[in-house]
Amino acid sequence: MYPRIHAQTHPDKPAVIMETGETVTYAELEHRSNQLAHLLRSRGLQTGDQVSIWAENHPRYYEVYWAAMRAGLYITGINRHATAEEAAYILNDSDTRALITSAAMGERAVDVRDQAPGCTTWLAFDAPVDGYESYEEAIADQSVDPLAEEPRGEVMLYSSGTTGRPKGIRRPLTGLAVDDPAAPRTSTFTRALMGAGPDSTYLMPAPLYHAAALQYSVGTQELGGTVVVMAKFDAERFLQLVAAHRITHTQVVPTMIVRMLKLPDEVRLRYDTSSLQSFLHAAAPCPPEVKRRTIEWLGPIVDEYYGATESNGMTFIDSEQWLAHPGSVGKPVLGSIHICDDDGRELPVGEAGVIWFERDKTPFEYHNDDEKTRESRHPDHPTWSAVGDLGRLDEDGYLHLTDRKSFLIISGGVNIYPAEIESCLVMHPDVDDVVVFGLPDEEMGEYVHAVVQPADPMTAGPDLAQELRDHVRAHLAGFKVPRVVAFGDVPRLPTGKVQIKVLREKYLNPSPERV
Repeated sequence: MYPRIHAQTHPDKPAVIMETGETVTYAELEHRSNQLAHLLRSRGLQTGDQVSIWAENHPRYYEVYWAAMRAGLYITGINRHATAEEAAYILNDSDTRALITSAAMGERAVDVRDQAPGCTTWLAFDAPVDGYESYEEAIADQSVDPLAEEPRGEVMLYSSGTTGRPKGIRRPLTGLAVDDPAAPRTSTFTRALMGAGPDSTYLMPAPLYHAAALQYSVGTQELGGTVVVMAKFDAERFLQLVAAHRITHTQVVPTMIVRMLKLPDEVRLRYDTSSLQSFLHAAAPCPPEVKRRTIEWLGPIVDEYYGATESNGMTFIDSEQWLAHPGSVGKPVLGSIHICDDDGRELPVGEAGVIWFERDKTPFEYHNDDEKTRESRHPDHPTWSAVGDLGRLDEDGYLHLTDRKSFLIISGGVNIYPAEIESCLVMHPDVDDVVVFGLPDEEMGEYVHAVVQPADPMTAGPDLAQELRDHVRAHLAGFKVPRVVAFGDVPRLPTGKVQIKVLREKYLNPSPERV
């Protein structure tokens, strides 16, 4: 259902509630998105053109999204932490015609103007930004009525870019009107996986430029629910908002779960979480012990899905299924799965390999990157696609992830999966965060290198490093024990994904210190 119907039937119902208490009703969302759609049309943007938003979590994010959807435009959210150079790459690669930003972007917003010559409309909200029109003033005299024609737009998502330049995933427009019952709906999975509906209150703790955060929250609005938006994640504040707003649905990433579990019991159990109906997590592997403890804490409402920005396939698993298949990410709910070796040959049940999803239509394409698109296709099956994840199927058809192919460590000819070692280390009481990766070794090819962010920085040193190595040795095979345990901050995107490239560049040297 398109949000306009909610503006007509429940105009004063909150569509968005910011953590600060600022509220946008469905009537206000309808009017403002109409105004922006008219403005973009008046600036020459036509069906299929591109608009981008570069901002913090902000109530105007949703009106920009819905303006694009009702004007037949592609929309891209740019990482709010991006440099001007990184933002310009997205603007140029996506052929952005209009950029809408926030005064909070500051000098970066000013600097990007000279780096994106194809962008012709520059708007900034909240306060003046040099070289930008005032967003509020620009839309003020536009009509609050719908456009005469409203072809449905689409998001143009970008991969996270943790190991290199992000790649755009561009899907064709359907040509259907935004309110056509046959038009695709972002709420399909919000309803199917979470059981969300018009009475739902969805807590959004992640950055809106992230695909899942935006898609599941606008899916809630399609259904007529209310979205409560955090400025940024904080473990105790999250629980405060659950209790204060009687949150029914939410989606988190494993690092958020770990931080909530590591709160003192007297803090974590202080807040009433009984309103929660669905506690969904995704985006990164969740250590089995973390998952088990979360189910014990919240009950059988802890669900998980696995998918990629490319939307080439998806799996889902609920709490009951997970307890029967620990560590699994479920069975397919979109596409069917094939596990293959590096040459594309299917592997027997239980063996790990590349995860290929089979669909009944041509898969996604990477914008401006035909080579990467070709690499994502199976050599013998054109409707099978892969994004580089590794996994195995158990005898009941449940998928178990092992790692990303690009993260795999090969030491002495043996495959080592960093996620397994990270899962072992992360629940150690002295570990706040951890990432494991391989670095070159003349004899073995690669060795296992761990970077640990200690709970107390004062404990960092050789004694803790040895304790952590002993901890891994007690639970995993000896060849999986990190040769090096270094201490420092683990650079994560707000989506929970580690910036592996940053760490590898920092620690890559011919004679790494042995700790």
